[in-house]
Amino acid sequence: MENLQLSKIANEVRKNIVTSLHSAKSGHPGGSLSAADMVTFLYYEEMRNIDANDPKNPDRDRFVLSKGHAAPVLYGVLAEKGFIPKEDLVTLRHIDSYLQGHPDMKHTPGVEMSAGSLGQGVSTAVGMALAGKMDNKDYRVYTMLGDGEIEEGQVWQAAMFAGHRKLDNLVVIVDNNNLQIDGTIEEVCSPYPIDEKFKAFNFNVVTINGHDFDQIREALNNAKNTKGMPTAIVMNTVKGKGVSFMENQVGWHGAAPNDEQYKVAMEDLEKVGEALCQK
Repeated sequence: MENLQLSKIANEVRKNIVTSLHSAKSGHPGGSLSAADMVTFLYYEEMRNIDANDPKNPDRDRFVLSKGHAAPVLYGVLAEKGFIPKEDLVTLRHIDSYLQGHPDMKHTPGVEMSAGSLGQGVSTAVGMALAGKMDNKDYRVYTMLGDGEIEEGQVWQAAMFAGHRKLDNLVVIVDNNNLQIDGTIEEVCSPYPIDEKFKAFNFNVVTINGHDFDQIREALNNAKNTKGMPTAIVMNTVKGKGVSFMENQVGWHGAAPNDEQYKVAMEDLEKVGEALCQK
């Protein structure tokens, strides 16, 4: 798919994120917006056998959102792909809605794994990758973690196992926007250098700009061509990407826009969309 088309879809995904969080009056916009380009690329170009009409195809590639609080980006993409109706996005976090604050595999079409405590998603993704090897399947498993999430010890237990078992069908993506709920990751409990840590666990490591589709494509191709070890993609991103007043602001880790802020945010994204249409 052309980068321009991917950019247009990612912008629609960002609108979905902002709209759902405004309706919910709670949630996590910053890390959802920073991840939108990568998640869009995965579902629209990278992953195979992704079909809303056949969501349990045994040969499908899998995506596990380990940083589950960023559920709005996953729901936003699944809505664009036809897994869930777009009009349901405004029910996010509402009583009796299937669109919970963290993804729920039992009730939400297209969700591969329920998310909860940080670190659990990557662990289940490693299990899926091992199962694929044991079953002689060629599907690939992708999982996305937050940079604050990798302060959890369980992440490194999973990484050690993946490296030891040479799971070259696994891609671990770290959304390195440098902000977590209480501040910068350096201030809270620095996981840097992220790349060297994954290398120490026998990973192939690529560092990219997570908003550049050419770099995303190249990194994922690198992962497919790497044999005998899993790949970690450390993507440098902007928290709150696309919404002027949210970008690089830690306060937007876990706060929803009010009516006035929602209007400004949507105007920002409409301008992005208009500019893309001029290209």
